[in-house]
Formats: sequence, structure tokens, C-alpha cells
Amino acid sequence: MEVTTIGVDLAKNVFQVHGIAEDESVVFNKPLRRAQVLPFFAKLEPCLIGMESCSTAHHWARELSALGHDVRLIPPMYVKPYVKRGKSDAIDAEAICEAVTRPTMRFVAIKTVEQQSLLSLHRARDLLVRQRTQLINGLRGLVAEFGVYIPRGLARVIGFAEDITLGEVLDLPDIANEVIRNLAEQLMALHQRVRWYEERLKQVAKEDARVRLLCTIPGVGAVTASAIIASIGDGHQFRNGREFAAWLGLTPANKSSGGKEKLGKITKMGDQYLRSLLVVGMTSLVRQTRSHPERASKWLTSLLERKPARLATVAMANKTARIVWAVLTRDVPYKPHLI
Repeated sequence: MEVTTIGVDLAKNVFQVHGIAEDESVVFNKPLRRAQVLPFFAKLEPCLIGMESCSTAHHWARELSALGHDVRLIPPMYVKPYVKRGKSDAIDAEAICEAVTRPTMRFVAIKTVEQQSLLSLHRARDLLVRQRTQLINGLRGLVAEFGVYIPRGLARVIGFAEDITLGEVLDLPDIANEVIRNLAEQLMALHQRVRWYEERLKQVAKEDARVRLLCTIPGVGAVTASAIIASIGDGHQFRNGREFAAWLGLTPANKSSGGKEKLGKITKMGDQYLRSLLVVGMTSLVRQTRSHPERASKWLTSLLERKPARLATVAMANKTARIVWAVLTRDVPYKPHLI
């Protein structure tokens, strides 16, 4: 029988494929080794293939699309309602096959190699920033045991570590000084690597026209703009700006029932990295507004008069996400009186 739809449960080595015919009868549900995947699909006529969106899904989606198949990536949380009782690869592949045929299903846009390359810069930078933060906390706690206080703030800690690496010796036993010196050298090395990633991202921002467009939005810099481009591309997979903001988890959770609307806190669903970048950018914008109120927008000024600063930053992040979608889809720079 001719296969029309296939659900693929991705893995590192053993993949599970579930195929159905046009009359929805099951044609096969079997495992495939990694080396067998491409030859298996190369023998099939072009069909609809569904996969859960994960770290390797975009690679396999590109490979199978090159064979002529219609590949669609589904968020894992949207597949779960179709999973029958129990948990196995065969059941998961069947659920994916069922979910991909639903007319109202939402899909994830397949990333290009260029998008994933740019996103690798952000993933590596984020990893090193977290390691640097961990090392800073460890160093501050260690020297505090000897009564040495390092003021809060990245610049203060980096300054302390730089002094130690240049030869400053604390009035401590030799073992403690050696440990602190090693940690300071490791911190400086991590800091230099983070700076390298930031400079590389700024270089990408100068080369990509879409990144330059997003940088015209207040509160959006090279890091945030390049992360958005790497994650969503041109943004046309979203119907409007609110869908993009909801995907980022910046819209209120809807708990309405019986005709009564009840909106709660933001959902915090979707991409945590992009959401945090937008909120941090808006936090910087709020600080600038307080320092230079003459440069601030009237909307933000009135919002800060009525609401707490943290609530205002999240509201601004929501609004900025909608502006980002408009700038990307219209391919025009940000202009307050037009958007």
C-alpha cells in the first residue's frame, strides 16, 4: 500500500517510524538504525512526514525535504495529547503521525544551516556566561571566608580578578593565595571568551540587513536582534505580532470560562532565551527613561507612573515583540509614527 503520512520518533541511534495509507490503515511501525533512515525514505514516494521539534529535528527535516517529502515539525507539547496509554517509541511515533494530520496543528519553521550557525554563537555565549556567573559566585564566597569583600557587579569582580592576575597578593596563607589566583585566571579567561562571542555577534549584526533593521527598535541591540533572526527567520510563520509575543510567553495566561474572562500572569512558555533578552533590553530602556525623561516615549512614561518597574519592563517586552514582528514582515526600519 502507498504510504501517505509518516510519524518519526527521533533519537540518537534508533528511530521509530509509523506510516499510514490514504485510508488511515497502518502500513508499518518499525525501528530504523541511523544509517538506514535516509535510504529508507529515499525509496518512498513523496509523502507527509511529521517529527517533534528537537535539537536534531531541523537537520533531519532538511535532509528529508531534499528527498521531496513534505516535512513538518511539531512542538512536543502539542503531540502529547495524542499519546495513548503507556510510553514507548512505537506509541510516540503513532501519536506524531496522528498529530501532523490535524488541520489546526501549529508547526515550527525549519531552520536553515545559516540560522543554526548563528544560533550556535548564542548557545555557546549563554553557556559561558552561566559558567562565568558560577565562577564569580564561587570566588566571592571563597574570599568572603577570609574577610575579603568584593562589591557586587561584574566590573568590580573582573577588576579584582585582574589585580590578582597582575601580581597582587592578599594577606593570606600561600595555599589560599594560590587557589584565588587560579580562580582569578580562569575567570579572566572565561571573560575574554565571552567578549569574543559578543564581538562576533556585533560583526554579524553589521553584515545582516535584517539584524540592522531590528537594531532600529529602542531596547533591541545586536545580541537580541541576531538571536531573533536565528530563531524565527523572517517571522512569516506567525500570523501577527500577538502570536509571536504569545510564542515567547509574554502574553497573559487565559483562564476564562463561562463567559467570564480571567487573565493571569504571563505564561512564560516558548523561548526562554529570547524572552530574557527582551526583558533585559527593556529594563535598560526603563533606566534610560528615568535618567533622561525627555527622550522617553509618553506611553512608557505614563506606564511607569501607574505600574511597578518590573511589570512595565514585561509590558514593554510584549509590545516590543509585536514591533519586532512588524519590522521583520514589512521589511522596514522602526518608525514610532508608522508602527
